[in-house]
Amino acid sequence: MKFVRTDRWKSCEWVMKLKYNKEDREKYSEAIDRMQEGLDSMIDLYNEAEDDEELIQYDEEVIAAIRQAKESFGDQFINQKINTIVKEVLSFMQGGQTPEKDK
Repeated sequence: MKFVRTDRWKSCEWVMKLKYNKEDREKYSEAIDRMQEGLDSMIDLYNEAEDDEELIQYDEEVIAAIRQAKESFGDQFINQKINTIVKEVLSFMQGGQTPEKDK
């Protein structure tokens, strides 16, 4: 592999001049094919991705409290506790509690 400097656009431009045999050409072709497959996979993932929907908008003080609790007790423990509390609150609401009744 040889690098050649050119003054084509009055900037530092480098051109690679490659010389390779049939075996090298096949390796480059396979590498390009794998890169293309990877790019196709990334495009598919992007196209299939869904927007992240924020289910609950926490107040800043609640976010700070959750972060502090996670630091103290660990992510898994706090996540489990919050999920339990939310399930319990939602079960009450299924029993007929509405925003009007809660006032």
